[in-house]
Amino acid sequence: MHTFPLHPECPDLRRLADDPAEALLRAEADIVAAENAAEADRYRRLEDLEEAQQDGRGVSRRTFVAGAAATATALATAQFVTTSASFAATKTGTLIHVFLYGGLDGLSLVAPADDPVLAKARPDLLLADDSLAVGRGFKLTSAFKPLEKWLRSGNLGFVPAASDERLSRSHFQAADACNLGGLPSQTGGRGWLDSLVDTLGTGTAFRSVGIGSTLPRSLVGNNGALSLNSVGSLRLNGDDRYRAATEKAIKGLFTGINHPVQEAVQDGLGALSTAQRLAAKPYQPAEGVEYKGVGYAFQQLAQLIKGGANVRVATVGMGGYDTHENQGTREGGQLHRRLNELASAMAAFLTDLGERSADVTIMVSSEFGRRVASNGGGTDHGHGGVVTLLSGRKLAGSLLGTWNGLDDLDSGDVPEYNNMFNVYGSVAQGRFGLTNAQVDKIFPRQKYTPMKLYA
Repeated sequence: MHTFPLHPECPDLRRLADDPAEALLRAEADIVAAENAAEADRYRRLEDLEEAQQDGRGVSRRTFVAGAAATATALATAQFVTTSASFAATKTGTLIHVFLYGGLDGLSLVAPADDPVLAKARPDLLLADDSLAVGRGFKLTSAFKPLEKWLRSGNLGFVPAASDERLSRSHFQAADACNLGGLPSQTGGRGWLDSLVDTLGTGTAFRSVGIGSTLPRSLVGNNGALSLNSVGSLRLNGDDRYRAATEKAIKGLFTGINHPVQEAVQDGLGALSTAQRLAAKPYQPAEGVEYKGVGYAFQQLAQLIKGGANVRVATVGMGGYDTHENQGTREGGQLHRRLNELASAMAAFLTDLGERSADVTIMVSSEFGRRVASNGGGTDHGHGGVVTLLSGRKLAGSLLGTWNGLDDLDSGDVPEYNNMFNVYGSVAQGRFGLTNAQVDKIFPRQKYTPMKLYA
């Protein structure tokens, strides 16, 4: 049984909540509310606002510190302390970065048709005859047939041979560098998407969202990105019976203190309110849309976007791409199944968004590609990979960037014909209308060269 300490100004805490922490928080809120009311009354009697401001009084330091401590305990995470609700003067829209963990074999996704180098190096992993035709003599795995409509309309494209000299064949090192936009020593450990959020300016608490239980390194930084498995999971910790009272108490603690944290806390509570509103009834996708597998992550984003949460940057992670064995390029193979699951999820997402899909760009990448030659059942870690673009804005082609063939391999790997971070930067630039100088700041120690990706 809990023992409640006595409080000189609110001795009967049991009436406020069963849990001591929640009871104390609401008791403190009552005290602060009374102090604020007294201060408000005093200010009304002052001759003008300037005199009131010069007077220097307000909520006491003791009250503010106590309130801040209570709020830090009560909120599920400090991620809610984010930003104001206005947007900067950049183009609206949403960029979703899908990261495929394990190292995607890009040549099993999109590859030059009838290439003699591939026929000799990987006869067991060639794309099947039912592949889809792509520009510049390439073909696309049949696993991506759910997206054929967007391929034909000019909204699906691929950048082959994408990498960076700083990416090793280590999963950890390469994934880290891809998410940071460079080496940790060059970026200070800050994610490139978090830097992008700075460039985009202020927004709602949902302006940067990672779907999953762990926030990816790309969103780590200064902007308090939200990490959630589902919209309904975004909630205030504590007893359900007292949640509304706790929210009211937190709001009261941070009202009238003339401090930036006041706006941050109000925005955090606004995020909670939005999530609760969206989760109040089961989400109903558009007619005929069904989400499966990784599609459930896209469903959460669809719910937020259609619900008006103003998501600017989001991430989705998908594993299972480290295919040293049992790779299977054709229908029924392990990699084919993973790619088909991804394509089906993205097709469902865009269909669900309807007209809103015009404002969304999805970029899919992995930490590295794989070696050109088969190892007898799969492929080993390599270098140049593929970046996939699926955008509501028409692309410059279905095969994008530079391709100089496979005659001159990089120690058995696909060479780097297109720098990974030039691709990332060009995707963001086209989506949000950024200048070259703005993109330069997102990728430290990287000489940004824009690429023509959009029509």
